Amino acid sequence: MRYSYDYKRKAVELYYQGQWPDTPDGLNTEDFRKTIRRWVRIEESCGPDALRHKGHNKEWTPEGRYALVARVLAGESIKSVAFSAGINDGQLYQWVSKYKIYGYNGLIPKQKGRKPRNLDMKKVGTRKPPKPNESEYEELVRLRAENEYMKAEIEVIKKEIALREEKEAALLKAKKQRSSKNSVPKDSN
Repeated sequence: MRYSYDYKRKAVELYYQGQWPDTPDGLNTEDFRKTIRRWVRIEESCGPDALRHKGHNKEWTPEGRYALVARVLAGESIKSVAFSAGINDGQLYQWVSKYKIYGYNGLIPKQKGRKPRNLDMKKVGTRKPPKPNESEYEELVRLRAENEYMKAEIEVIKKEIALREEKEAALLKAKKQRSSKNSVPKDSN
């Protein structure tokens, strides 16, 4: 739920007077009071303007993130550093854990979203590659022939393996049948 700046200020003032505002419908009283206590801590560390809603999210540079992570690693609590910076403590916890795993590179923001399935779809203009010169063309022909030869060799090897496995399976089956014929059931009389 989003609260206005005025509502937050009134709730903080009531908290300082030892009172609680009415809990909005659909919210747990305990969770709502935790939220108010968080507003109080934010106001105490950053001033009353920190409770104002920002129109946009702040883009944190890797250096800024590192400064906050360094404070946490120096011994300050995650919550106090997060309140003083005006960010969520869960976000700071993520930055600290990424720093511990990946180092400084973990603090560099990565591109979000799924990679495009077909890279050609991104390109607006299609550019044809330059034609190879004679030596490159000869090497290309040689490499293609070598590639075809290797593919044929691989197919032959695969067929040999399949035949060998088939032969071993047949021998195993025959051995099982012989052993079952040789075993005579004992008479229970």
